Amino acid sequence: MDAAEFDEFYATSFRRVTGQVYAMIGDLDEATECTQEAFARAWAHRRRLDRAEYPEAWVRTTAHRLAVSRWRRRKRGERSPDRALQPVGAAAAAVDESHVALVAALRRLPEAQRQALVLHHIADLPVQQVAAEVGVPEGTIKARLSRGRAALAALLADEPGLAEGGATHA
Repeated sequence: MDAAEFDEFYATSFRRVTGQVYAMIGDLDEATECTQEAFARAWAHRRRLDRAEYPEAWVRTTAHRLAVSRWRRRKRGERSPDRALQPVGAAAAAVDESHVALVAALRRLPEAQRQALVLHHIADLPVQQVAAEVGVPEGTIKARLSRGRAALAALLADEPGLAEGGATHA
């Protein structure tokens, strides 16, 4: 993958991957940073990435793993106090209420269900590709999707206007 191909790949994938990681972790600033770092790593591995069947899946998986690693570090108390005091970015203010409610509801689900729902419904990946990306059998993904949808419907039923389908377009 040469520089021009990589630039095109970045331009077409960055927003989509950021949105998917945001839906998985619930923090837009963190999702943006992790996606940027994932693309930086993708640039370093672009020769191997060129041969990958799904380079966007590689970036998405890397960004999600970075986010999980950062979360674990924060949980251990290594979070820098000056970073915690920074104001929320302007992009977060532009998000509509149904999207915020959906992300909040997704955050309340177990990580495995949340990841399956985001990859299948937001990333629009077929069940078999979600299973390959996560590394579990297709039946497990189907079960996670079923349980996740039921739990998400119950959580969104508390939000007026969202249970009727307003949150399915995220």
